[in-house]
Amino acid sequence: MLLIATELEHLINQHLNGLRSISEKEMMAKPNPSKWSKKEIIGHLADSAQNNIRRFVVAQYENNPQVKYDQDKWVAIAGYQQYDTDDVIDLWFLLNKHMVAILKNTSSVIAQRTSLTEEMHTIEWLAIDYIKHLKHHLHQVLELEPILYP
Repeated sequence: MLLIATELEHLINQHLNGLRSISEKEMMAKPNPSKWSKKEIIGHLADSAQNNIRRFVVAQYENNPQVKYDQDKWVAIAGYQQYDTDDVIDLWFLLNKHMVAILKNTSSVIAQRTSLTEEMHTIEWLAIDYIKHLKHHLHQVLELEPILYP
């Protein structure tokens, strides 16, 4: 899990300044009324981090916990569009730093414990998938080469 944690740590440190350099106008812009703004995407990534942190922790002491969430409802209820942009970025960054610490403390044996999302997956699989999801959205927000994510 140390390699996964290190990759996540590198990823968040690599893109923090890029996120901070996006103008408020650009962060607030919605491609259309039913799509998220860049600020809401960062909020979604904070929500995703929270849910995955819960999976990584609870799966270590409960058998096959079920942690699911409705991403659209979380973003709407949190009201990220009205958040201070620096606060949304800080929230995202600190939650991911916390996740790095948890992953660094997760042994390879414990990493094989499972959690139920839509399907049953190991902590290790969920952590790898989380990084893919994070890269996909960071590339959207920072307007880098697209990375497909299912």
